[in-house]
Amino acid sequence: MVEFAITYQGELHCEAVHGPSGARIETDAPVDNHGRGAAFSPTDLCATSLGVCMMTVMGIIAQKKGLDLAGTKLKVRKIMSSEPPRRIARIEVDFDLPLPAGHPDCAGLEHAARTCPVALSLHPDVEKAVVFRWNG
Repeated sequence: MVEFAITYQGELHCEAVHGPSGARIETDAPVDNHGRGAAFSPTDLCATSLGVCMMTVMGIIAQKKGLDLAGTKLKVRKIMSSEPPRRIARIEVDFDLPLPAGHPDCAGLEHAARTCPVALSLHPDVEKAVVFRWNG
């Protein structure tokens, strides 16, 4: 179990503190939902979490296999539903990885990313569009 302390600071702005490390993040409502857009929104964090989780599990496998994925770049795009209720409809994750396309571990790394804990925790209605570009 991990605990987070969250303080509502007013004006749709929150601060969250990670219990074990003391690391802090701030959130703000997006401009299109009554906020200032001054920080990640809660749904921004959700989409970002998918990309970071995918990369983390790929990194774990890469370490075990002696592969170096340092320098991998991801772009994550969050698309909200156009009809109520307001929710994340689609998350797009594009990877640029420093291994060649024919590398024997590509398929296993892709599978690990697609089955990371965040991907498995998202509601099935959230479409996950993932592209892997192997550029080594």
